[in-house]
Amino acid sequence: MNFRFHSLALFFLFCLPGAAPADAAAPKKILHVLLTSPEASLDPALASDVQSLSINENIFDPPLRYDYLARPVKLQANTLRAMPEVSADGKTYLLHLQPGIFFTPDAAFKGQARELIAEDYVYSIKRLYDPAIKSPWLFMFEGKLLGDDKLLLADKAKKFNPDQTIAGLQALDRYTLRLQLKAPDNNFLFQLATPAVAAVAREVVDNYADQIGSHPVGTGPFMMGQWQRNFKMQLLANPAYRKVIFSSVAGGDAADLAIVKNLQGKRLPRVDSIEIKVIEEQQSRVLGFLNQEFDYLEQLPPPLADMVLRDGKLRPELASKGIQFALFSPLQTYYMWMNMDDPLIGGYTPEKIALRRAIALSYDSKEDIRLMEKGLALPAQSVLPPNVLGYDPRYRSPLSHDLKLANALLDKFGYQRGQDGYRHLPDGQPLSLTMHSLAATTGRLRDEVWHKNMEAIGVRIRFKTDKHSEIIKAARLGKVQMTEANWIADFPDGENFYQLLYGPNSGRANYARFNLPAFNTLYEQSRSLSDSPQRQRLYHDMAQLVHGYTPWVLRIHPLSADIWQPWLKNYKRHPVDFTSWRYVDLEKNSTVD
Repeated sequence: MNFRFHSLALFFLFCLPGAAPADAAAPKKILHVLLTSPEASLDPALASDVQSLSINENIFDPPLRYDYLARPVKLQANTLRAMPEVSADGKTYLLHLQPGIFFTPDAAFKGQARELIAEDYVYSIKRLYDPAIKSPWLFMFEGKLLGDDKLLLADKAKKFNPDQTIAGLQALDRYTLRLQLKAPDNNFLFQLATPAVAAVAREVVDNYADQIGSHPVGTGPFMMGQWQRNFKMQLLANPAYRKVIFSSVAGGDAADLAIVKNLQGKRLPRVDSIEIKVIEEQQSRVLGFLNQEFDYLEQLPPPLADMVLRDGKLRPELASKGIQFALFSPLQTYYMWMNMDDPLIGGYTPEKIALRRAIALSYDSKEDIRLMEKGLALPAQSVLPPNVLGYDPRYRSPLSHDLKLANALLDKFGYQRGQDGYRHLPDGQPLSLTMHSLAATTGRLRDEVWHKNMEAIGVRIRFKTDKHSEIIKAARLGKVQMTEANWIADFPDGENFYQLLYGPNSGRANYARFNLPAFNTLYEQSRSLSDSPQRQRLYHDMAQLVHGYTPWVLRIHPLSADIWQPWLKNYKRHPVDFTSWRYVDLEKNSTVD
């Protein structure tokens, strides 16, 4: 098949200062990718699902980003002239922005070129405190910035003032930002590389109000083109994107050295546009890749692994076509959470704990990995996945699949079976649980797993299917009783995972609304420590509390089987970044039989 290059119409009639001149004669390079579920909100302060974050990291700019190839991961300046200047006591950070960075055109700017300035980062970080947003990212700053109690007071009054000044967050001049912490924070630089800290323009937020998540306007390498929500979208290379030249320190890996050879000294991004489709059905993803509709496929759906792999290796007929394969261990944990505020399944009394623990004991991770994941996963022993700072490879969960113990627990705490074989609540009322799941084949397969688990312990369960974005919305409002979820690291430290169970984050990233004072205290103590034996002990105790009260049923840490077409160059998975779109290139004149 001849390689795919198409013409690309520009969606605006002018370029801002610093724009690269367009070469009308050159063929346009279009990267074709997929998302496995619909995007939710493209507001950096709100977006927390992988799909939305994948888009946001290409449209918006945080101050820092990761070196593409460095392992272990290494940060580098993004919109800054250099890495932040950090005071000797670790509490003050000075960030010096590059001048001449511009937001992409938008009606909110009234036809004027809009430069990125320090005040934009001040405003963007303050937005995380807005109680109307319920940002899942507030944990990165809450209680850390000097004087941020003035912003937190807004939560009590339900009124937020973005003009409120605080000592810990100030624009000293047009291009200088100063952040002052109450105490040193070992993860603060990592957090300055998250999409949530990316700059948004206040004029855009004011113009679109509660629809801001549908109007992404940033300073990143790409900008939004055509967009059919929940179906497909087009990202266009930003013609006003500053001159970013690739530079990385690669190790001895041959693939890395090849990427360096291809990219070193070249301007980013390398493609002209990205065509993104939402493909929820697993078979459609694999067939789409095999039909050359997509340039790569990450996390090959395990139930369909035999279509691509044989004995853990790429099938010979695919390898002969030049298709590439790699196994990758993402910093990711899959789990099922239960709403601790729900009257049926939530609460901290012994009988409620017994119900949740029985549900956890009904889950068989070994069978799940063998049948559903086709061996492409590891059983989750704790909240933390391997390779995250704080992970303890020796830790083992005190809970394991045990139907006899699960049924004995329910019997002991009064969940008796009726004549129909299903259990009742201790007060004699019917017990029926509701699990939200995805309205797709994946969701139906997971429903079967949990139906089987619940049948084995006599608990009636029904399933409410919906779109991923709608489940997230309902979860934030506390209207989901239980559902499966997963979390992939925003920065490579255990804090990023344990904050999902921190009480004050309820209604934000803590969808389970777990709020245990003993856990909260341990978490707060751990935040002041670097990766050390002392913090490891705190994490051990936190893991024990999670297993003891069981707001989550821990499932797996996936192993991602990734495949890509022979014409895709410079592709490499990063442990933290969600995409490699700004780095990949498409080789001209490539052909495939």
